[in-house]
Parts: sequence; C-alpha cells; structure tokens
Amino acid sequence: MGEFERSVDGKIYSTGYPVGKRGGGALCPARALRVTAYPILLLAVVLVGSAALRFDWDPSRVSPLFLVATLLYLALLERLIPYDRNWHPRNEEWRWYGAYFLLTMGGSALAQLLVTLAVGWLSPQEPARHLAIEVPGALLAGSLVGYLAHRLGHTNPLLWRLHGIHHVPQKVNVANNGVNHVLDIVLVQSLVQLTLALAGFSRSAVLVTGLFVAAQGYFVHANIDVRIGPFNHLLASPEQHRLHHSTDLAEAGHYGSDLSCWDHLFGSFTWRPGREPAAVGLHDPASFPGTGDIFAGLLHPWRRRPEPDLRPD
Repeated sequence: MGEFERSVDGKIYSTGYPVGKRGGGALCPARALRVTAYPILLLAVVLVGSAALRFDWDPSRVSPLFLVATLLYLALLERLIPYDRNWHPRNEEWRWYGAYFLLTMGGSALAQLLVTLAVGWLSPQEPARHLAIEVPGALLAGSLVGYLAHRLGHTNPLLWRLHGIHHVPQKVNVANNGVNHVLDIVLVQSLVQLTLALAGFSRSAVLVTGLFVAAQGYFVHANIDVRIGPFNHLLASPEQHRLHHSTDLAEAGHYGSDLSCWDHLFGSFTWRPGREPAAVGLHDPASFPGTGDIFAGLLHPWRRRPEPDLRPD
C-alpha cells in the first residue's frame, strides 16, 4: 500500500505511526528520532554513571542535575515527536505541575533526610562485589520493591488515597509525572532505598541504579511517539504506561516503571502491540480533587468520603 497503511479500525497509518492528532509523519528526521531517542537516553545513563564513579562525583549533585537534563531532553522530544498533541500542557497546567513538582521534591528531600543518613551509614563505601554484579542486583531488588509498593498503591484503599493523586490528570506527559502526593513519594522511595542499604549494595551501585530508575520514570510518562517493540517485555515504556493510566480498569495494569519482569511474574503485564487507551485519568473522576486544587489534593487522604474504585489485580 505504499507509504501509508490502513488498519482494521479504519485509521490511517504512516510508517507504522498514526497521523492526525498523533505525532506520526513521513519526515525522515522524525522517524530517525523515534528510533534513536530511547537508546540516547540509556547511553546517557551509562556515560553519566561511569563518569560519576570514575571521577568520584557527589551523588547529591549528580542525581538532581541528571534529572533536570532528562526532563529537558524529554520535554524537547514531546515537541518534536509527540504521541498526542492534545496532551501538551496548557499554561495553567504548567503552573499546577510545577507547583506539584516543587512540593514533591522539597517534601521528599526533607522527609527522607533521616533515610538518606541511614542509607549512607548502612551501605558500604566500596562494592563488596564487582559492579557488573552489584548494579543488576540492585536494579532487580529496587525494582521489585517499587513494583510491590506501586501495586499496593492501587489495591489498598488507604494507599490509593495517596497514589490516586497521580492519576487525576487526563493526559500523560513528562511534566505531570511530578503530580504526586508527597507522602506517596516519600513512602516508596524510602522503602526502596532502605531495602538496597539493608541488602548491602554499595553506594556506587545505588547511584547508578538511581540514575536509570529516574530516567525510566520520566521516560514512561513522556508524551512521545516512541515504540521499543519486543523490548517491552524487558523494559517499561510509554506504550505500557499509557495503558496503566487508562480509565478502562481492565487494561490499567503494568505497575513497573523500569523493568517488566515483575509484571510478567505476577500476572499484571498488559501491553499488546498497537494497543492504545481510549482515555486516561481516573475511572471515577469525582473521587479526587482536580489537579488544580493542590491544597485539597494534599489533604485528600484525611477527608471522609466513599472510597474510589481500585485498579484490578
């Protein structure tokens, strides 16, 4: 059929990417960017992690600087190869997302101060094993704890009152990844860090793992038309995470934001090639305050109201 193909649902596709409100097109630079965007991000993780270890950079500076660079990179990609142009934040949404991001980062830094000190005390300075063993081990352990905490955030009524704030926006983009309840972020990050420390992983392994997890967390939320094909069975991607934010609870699984192995193991892997959510956000929008009601969102866990529908196992 030449450059364009028609799917069974009647939509027109160009080189495998839908046109219209989607970001697909026939320009060669855009197609090349869709292929290289994710490998570039992974390469950045490797290069920054290697340089940090080689030159003994301060993790307290490396991690936030790398996070900012990742945000800028993905925000640029959202303009160059958007998945859905309607998901670009409006001016008022930028203000809401920015406020949430600052509150989350500031509150997390303050609340996790004691946890950070504990990790620094418990984790050995030098790796007891070779980093080629330590880093994958730390990634698997941290990913498992993050997966379990995230899944509990959807299935436990009390924890859902915290985590549900993240699912209020009716868009998925790199900016609203920061829309979280402070206590939700503090709880999950504290559990992951303490697990890695108690397991005896070195600070070097924790640093490298943290860079990858941070990059992945923002990558899966990015409003970019990038597909990683069979690698979805190994790594989480925007294709999967958009389904996780779906208003259709039957497809809103996949709790891993870095690795896919735990979703496979525990039966929550939901990605299928070409599957897209009809809408994202809350199944019951009235159960949470709007994203613009930041103060009400922070107080929501302590409000007396009927429990919202929970995401399925």
